Amino acid sequence: MKRTKPLSGPLDDDALFLRRVRPQTWTAPEPKDVYDLVIVGAGPAGLEAAEWAARRGFSVALTERAELGGNSLNAGSVPSKAIIRTAQVQDGMREADAFGATLPEAAPVRLSDAMARMRAIRTRIAVYHSMDELVALGVDVFFGAARFADRKTIVVGATQLSFRKALVATGARPRIPDIPDLEGTGYHTSDTIFDIKDMPRRLAVMGGGPLGCELAQAFCRLGAHVTIVQDEAKFLPREERDAAEILSWAMARDGMEIRLNTTVVAVRRDGDTKILQTLNNGARGEILADEILVCTGRSPNVEELDLAAAGITFEADRGIVVNDFLCTTNQDVYAAGDVCLSLMFTNAAQSSARMAVRNALTQAGQRHDDSVIPWCTFCDPEIAHIGLQVWEARKRSIPIKSYTVMLSDVDRAITDGQETGFVKIHIAEGSDRILGATIVASRASELINEMAVVMSTGIGMEALAEVVHTYPAQSGALMLAAQAYRRDVDETVRRLPPA
Repeated sequence: MKRTKPLSGPLDDDALFLRRVRPQTWTAPEPKDVYDLVIVGAGPAGLEAAEWAARRGFSVALTERAELGGNSLNAGSVPSKAIIRTAQVQDGMREADAFGATLPEAAPVRLSDAMARMRAIRTRIAVYHSMDELVALGVDVFFGAARFADRKTIVVGATQLSFRKALVATGARPRIPDIPDLEGTGYHTSDTIFDIKDMPRRLAVMGGGPLGCELAQAFCRLGAHVTIVQDEAKFLPREERDAAEILSWAMARDGMEIRLNTTVVAVRRDGDTKILQTLNNGARGEILADEILVCTGRSPNVEELDLAAAGITFEADRGIVVNDFLCTTNQDVYAAGDVCLSLMFTNAAQSSARMAVRNALTQAGQRHDDSVIPWCTFCDPEIAHIGLQVWEARKRSIPIKSYTVMLSDVDRAITDGQETGFVKIHIAEGSDRILGATIVASRASELINEMAVVMSTGIGMEALAEVVHTYPAQSGALMLAAQAYRRDVDETVRRLPPA
C-alpha cells in the first residue's frame, strides 16, 4: 500500500488536519481479490470497525466520500465541545464576583480566536484515527462515493471491492425543513456553523434538540443575541420534563429569547436582515436575525448507495433496517451508527460498530441494547440519561420507583456553586434493579458513566450504597440516592409484624 508523501516544512492547523483526514497526495492501493470486510463510511462507526478488524488480522477496505472522522470530528462533537468550553470560560469570568474573585474587565470574545482554538484541537484529535494510523494497521483506504453493485460487491469510482462481509456506516446529515424561501435566504447547519468568520449580532436557532440547545447557549455566552425556536412544548423532548425545564431556566438566565410551541412558517430577507415568520397557537410573529442555524434533526445517509442492488431494505427517514444483531436483510451486510440507529450519538455508533463487526466476522451473536448506552446534552447544566424513562416504563406497564437527590443537598455541588440539578435513579419496584437514571449537573456527562457501569454489570442499589466514593465529590449524589433506597428497605423491614 502506498503512503502519503512526506511534506517538508511546518504545516498550519488546516493543512495538517487535511493531511490526516484526507491527504491530497493519497494514491489508492491496488484492491485485493476479496476482502474479509469492506466498510462504507469512515466516521466513528466505520473507523472503529476498521481498526477492530485490522488489529485481529482481517483484511479491511475502508471507503469514504469526504474526510476521515465523519461528523463527530469534522462538524459535530469535537468542534462543538471546543466552542462550548470557550463559552464556559467567558461565562465564568462574568460570575467572578459570586466566588469572591476579582478579574479585570473581560474583552469581548474574538470568534476568530475561538475558532482557531477549535481547529487546533480538531487537528490534534485527528491523529488518533488518521490516514497514517490506518495504513500502519494495514487498512486499504479508498476515497470516493461508494455504492453496491450486487450482494457481494461495492464500487468506488472505477474500483470494484469484493467482500466476504460488509458494514454500512454512512452516518446521517442535517435534516432541512421544507420552509418557503429558507434556501434562498440562507442558513447554517452544524456542518457549516464552525466556518463563520464573525460573531453574528443576532442568531436564530431552529430546533430544541441536543445540538440546537448546545450551540444556542454557547453563542449566547460568546456575545450573540440568540433566539431559539422549538415547535414542541419543551426542549429535549426525549428527556424528562423537570430536566428540560431546568435547561429552559438556565437559557433564560443567560439572556436567550425562547419561543416554545412555535413553528417557522416562512423565511425572507430584508437587506442584510433575515426574517423568520412564526406561528404560535394561531398568533403570527417575526424573529429578526443576522444568521440562521438549523438544528431540526438528522437524516440517515442511505441515498446513492444502491442498497436495493444488494438486497438491503431501508427507509428514507429511519435508515437501514437491521435485526437485533445489526444484520441487514442481506446476511453478509451489517450496519452501524446513525444510518440505522435511533440513538444518533458517537458512543452509540462506536459501540454498535464493534458489535456488528464481531457478529459479522466471528459469529459472536451479540444483541444490540440501547438501554445501557448513556447520552448527554452538553449545556450548562449538562443533562445525561441512560436506560428507561418514566413514561417508557409506564407505556410498558413496568412498575418503577424513583430516588432523587437534589444537588443543593450535595456538599461538593455547594462548594462549587453548582447546585442546579439533580440525580434521579429509577428502579424496578420491589427490587433494587436499576432500570434508568437521569442526571442534571455541571458534569453529568462524567457522572452518568458510573451508572453505565452499574447497569451493564447488574449492580443494584444495595451494592451501590456500599461503594465508597471520594469526598467531597458530586458523584456522592449517586451514593446518596442508593442510601435513600436502603433506608426505605430498612423502614419496610422495621414495620413488618414479628414472625
